[in-house]
Amino acid sequence: MPGMPPSPSSPRFAYLGPEGTFAEAALSRAIATAGGRRDPQPSVAAALAAVRSGDADAALVPLENSVEGSVPATMDGLADGDPLVITREVYLDVAFVLAVRPGTAPAAVRSVASHPHALAQTSGRLAELLPGLSPLPSASTAAAAAAVAAGEVDAAVCAAIAAERYGLDTLVDDVADHPGAVTRFVLVSRPGPLPAPTGNDKTSLVAIVGDRTGALLELLREFAVRGISLTRIESRPTRERHWFYSFSMDCEGHVADSRVGEALAALHRVCDDVRFLGSYARADGRENRAVPPESSDEAFVEAGQWLAGVRAGEI
Repeated sequence: MPGMPPSPSSPRFAYLGPEGTFAEAALSRAIATAGGRRDPQPSVAAALAAVRSGDADAALVPLENSVEGSVPATMDGLADGDPLVITREVYLDVAFVLAVRPGTAPAAVRSVASHPHALAQTSGRLAELLPGLSPLPSASTAAAAAAVAAGEVDAAVCAAIAAERYGLDTLVDDVADHPGAVTRFVLVSRPGPLPAPTGNDKTSLVAIVGDRTGALLELLREFAVRGISLTRIESRPTRERHWFYSFSMDCEGHVADSRVGEALAALHRVCDDVRFLGSYARADGRENRAVPPESSDEAFVEAGQWLAGVRAGEI
């Protein structure tokens, strides 16, 4: 698999578990049905740690949701620690059910649990269905389903596959406040050979800028002057210094493209730190914007040849 170090046997994949999570469904979409060993992990941090330690060759983790935005645990986990790179992205339609133990009546539900993102996406419907209850956060939607099966809570907001896997009944179908949500998952591995450019790629990175006037504008200018479109940008606390932020970004193009490579090199000069998070095929069904003629690889080659001639005294 591109971007993954060689494995002595079949590849090992970690994912946010337990079994029955949306992450498991996304992993099945990302790799062959029978491809490699799959190890559920109790948290995003644990899935990433498995890759860093060599216990897994790659991990499939959620990065952002179309309704609730980015997943902080994944953003921070990629920004900190030993470097990891994204080799693939997967988009998965997300639908939630309210699941209970067989025979449980709605009036008997005194507690409900799920992953914080799932609870945020269903808060309105849960307030209607279970007025007065304060939902409990869990490590994942499937972990909440497992807790229901174990008798620890009465109901879970989870995927239909999790309800089925843990022997639960569906009390209510589709409890999302905004149906049609999509979650973006990413497959990450230790640094290695990058996936080849496809012509419709994304590049992800984290940049830390100093506490100075115009720092963000300076960062953005490096993309703008090269005709590179950003598809996502958001700030996160660095957690190393109070009120000091990093910027997590996705841009169109591949680091092998001259314009993208030059932009990253420029950021390396003007930022306090830059972490490259990978270049990979775009999977959201959209096409990258046309590259301006002056930002094409051919234009960069021609400009380099011109400059070489100037320096050699030939022009």
